[in-house]
Amino acid sequence: MKRLSIILMLFISIAWGADAPFGRGVNLTGWLQTSNVRQIQFTKFTKQDFINIKSLGCDVIRLPINLHFMTDGAPNYTIDPLFFYFLDQIVDWSEELDLHLLLDNHTFDPAQNTDPNIGDILIPVWTQMAEHYKNSTANIYYEVLNEPHGISDSKWNTIQQEVVHAIRAVDSTHTIIIGPAGWNSYNNLKYMPEYEGGNLLYTFHFYDPFLFTHQGASWTNPSMGPLAGMPFPYDAARMPDFPDELRGTWIESAFNNYANEGTVARVKELIDIAVDFKESRNVPIFCGEFGVYMRNSNNEDRVYWYDVVRQYFEEKNIPWTIWDYTGGFGLFEQGGSDLFDYDLNIPLVEALGLNAPPQKEFVLEPDSSGFDIYTDFICPYINESSWAGGGIIDFYADAEPVIGRYCIHWTNADQYNNIGFAFKPIKDLSVLESRDYALDFWVKCDAADAAIDIRFVDTKTDDPEDHPWRMRYTLDGGWSGSWQHLQIPLQEFTEHGSWDDGWFPPQGDFDWRAVERFEIVAEHQNLKGVNFWFDNMRIVDPAVVGVDDAFAVPTRFRLEQNYPNPFNPSTRIAFELARDSDVELSIYNAVGQKVRTLVNGARTAGLHAVVWDGLDDAGLMTADGVYFYRLRSGSLSATRKMVLMR
Repeated sequence: MKRLSIILMLFISIAWGADAPFGRGVNLTGWLQTSNVRQIQFTKFTKQDFINIKSLGCDVIRLPINLHFMTDGAPNYTIDPLFFYFLDQIVDWSEELDLHLLLDNHTFDPAQNTDPNIGDILIPVWTQMAEHYKNSTANIYYEVLNEPHGISDSKWNTIQQEVVHAIRAVDSTHTIIIGPAGWNSYNNLKYMPEYEGGNLLYTFHFYDPFLFTHQGASWTNPSMGPLAGMPFPYDAARMPDFPDELRGTWIESAFNNYANEGTVARVKELIDIAVDFKESRNVPIFCGEFGVYMRNSNNEDRVYWYDVVRQYFEEKNIPWTIWDYTGGFGLFEQGGSDLFDYDLNIPLVEALGLNAPPQKEFVLEPDSSGFDIYTDFICPYINESSWAGGGIIDFYADAEPVIGRYCIHWTNADQYNNIGFAFKPIKDLSVLESRDYALDFWVKCDAADAAIDIRFVDTKTDDPEDHPWRMRYTLDGGWSGSWQHLQIPLQEFTEHGSWDDGWFPPQGDFDWRAVERFEIVAEHQNLKGVNFWFDNMRIVDPAVVGVDDAFAVPTRFRLEQNYPNPFNPSTRIAFELARDSDVELSIYNAVGQKVRTLVNGARTAGLHAVVWDGLDDAGLMTADGVYFYRLRSGSLSATRKMVLMR
């Protein structure tokens, strides 16, 4: 992270007066909102996502964090260094791209009231956060706590002031975001006192009319799952039948009053409560969350609501971050894979006044080369989909990984628990299977006779006779307690059947053209007291990547696909060496002329990565088009294609 002078930071932090220095943004949900730091899938979002978000015209990202769960718990609540390792990289991306980053303490359970003793956690965690970031970029903000509720305004205000004082004792420069009790409601802003500490930004959330924005939501009390088709604005002819199972609840009363609440005039009237607070106090405010759950809502009505709310926010100079980016309230089409170039809900993007990039029609193509599943991190375009049960899955175990910084540690698994990797989008592995590609990975276990399955699971189609079929391979013991390098051809996997609300025996219907998940499963037994470790999982061509049981390292080197690809202005190229080697990594144009040498010399064993900035060896900008990069080491070489799009 870059360091700025205190004088400059003070100037930046006070210069914006009664208006926040950012305008439009998104919440990146479901990323750092895990039950502990070791369950974070760091590659769920990448720097490329930040680039994409900025290209939409956003200048701010709100980052929800289960901050209290990133610690070792009472009494000290010491933040795990692994969390700072992740967050520091995110801060660097936002700084490099000149994005404001709101560190939102989202340790929040809608079913649990805020503990009146929560200050015992908030003060130590925010003191540590402020100490860690006090000299970093001025574009990060500390948001004390998301949506405190079930606690009195006076109690919450006292706690929040104590937290502000604790932060200011360490960090006098960064902006602190404070919000009212009552779920950060605009109605509770008026109960907030004149806070001490300076450089404060007030926040509120907006989800009105609630029956429209939350139709289909299962987390409300009672569940609004049965409610669907609520229009906006109110239209008597389009009102749905009221669900029988919700009769006698507050939802029925709200439904009967929807003619009054479901209007544009009422929406603006409620937003004006926050506007009046801003103007009467002469303080900056922003809307940290607003949105419509897409599950049961009409998309045209949803888009219209966003258009109304967004335009009124901007008319009243209220910055905003929508809830959310890729989730159930997000910018992408329902049921898609959240691919930026294929799945954006363009009418919604336009309603938010953002830049709408052209979209392409997604066509699933067969994979023609191998790919990584896990190398220190679950790889991009793969979502963690495990069922841990009573066991523990640690994706960042640092006890003697084979290669790199981390490996996976799995312990105390109940029968049928699994480590899951969901491909997004799904994979067509038919060509790789026909070419005898293999699953290549490292594994060790401390119980000689422990048996597990590794398996691929295909998709479930609309055909009622179709099921998510499994193709499995059983590893039935023989563990030595040391790392073993295994390579299992895809053709050696056998069909197992399907569990789909009941067991279906194999019928020869597994489809390598539509593979949804890869799983490691405690299929055969309870694994209590048993420890497994896994590392460097990938699909490979056995002719390129060999297995040598005499050495606990791969016998070949590996060249990864550059990322992003296509790219502009730069791309990352990673490669892996089995042992210390002299290597050359060079870029060639489409006619075979060398344009740039990125690496030429000795490199140590392990993973390496370099960035090509699109310049040639003379420092001149290259033209857009197809390029090739080649890695050489002795008699070995590997080449991949990439596309530069200016």
